[in-house]
Amino acid sequence: MRSRPLLVRLAAFAALFAAAVVAGYFILRKDDRLPVYHPSELDPRLVDPSARQAYGVHHIKDFRLIDQNADTVTLADTKGKVVVADFFFTTCGSICPKMGTQMARVQETYRTNDGVLLLSHSVTPEIDSVPLLHAYGERYGADPARWRLMTGDRRQIYDLARTSYFACTEEGDGGPDDFVHTENFVLVDTLRRIRGFYDGTSPKDVDRLIADIARLLEEEPE
Repeated sequence: MRSRPLLVRLAAFAALFAAAVVAGYFILRKDDRLPVYHPSELDPRLVDPSARQAYGVHHIKDFRLIDQNADTVTLADTKGKVVVADFFFTTCGSICPKMGTQMARVQETYRTNDGVLLLSHSVTPEIDSVPLLHAYGERYGADPARWRLMTGDRRQIYDLARTSYFACTEEGDGGPDDFVHTENFVLVDTLRRIRGFYDGTSPKDVDRLIADIARLLEEEPE
């Protein structure tokens, strides 16, 4: 007769222990998530003055550009996808070839995954015509379905770099004398929030990016 209360207590203890383990798992899992970056948390040099005092969650803003196949690209094309964004120009002989090589690595890793999209923005759009972008993309094996190299309105591209992706430290207005030159790769989740920054010239840092993309792809929606 005395064994039944003992069994009840043991069962209750086992249930509480199991609940604690499950709760601990989800707490640790949440802590393991990549950070969601807000402008106020970033190096002020990366954040355009207009965005430094912004409130609420930061999201990538809408855009309308043209890719290497002369197809229109907008924010709607990123729906449900993890995005890697960078800024380059086809005549660059310093950091851009290294960035192209590393972006090609990212593309190759996720070539069969429709949930990953690479967006490369030309910072000399007045020079980088569709044919030039197409040739540049072929040099690095860019698949237009996975990696879109884009040209379009110069001020729009520079505004995206400074107030949307926070990819560069230089201030400017996107005018003829303005110039963005950055090695940053920016990781954006399916909710269009910034989740990481990486040196696109560094194979080691791009290894980290490739691993973080996998983490985002496995992340449960909030």
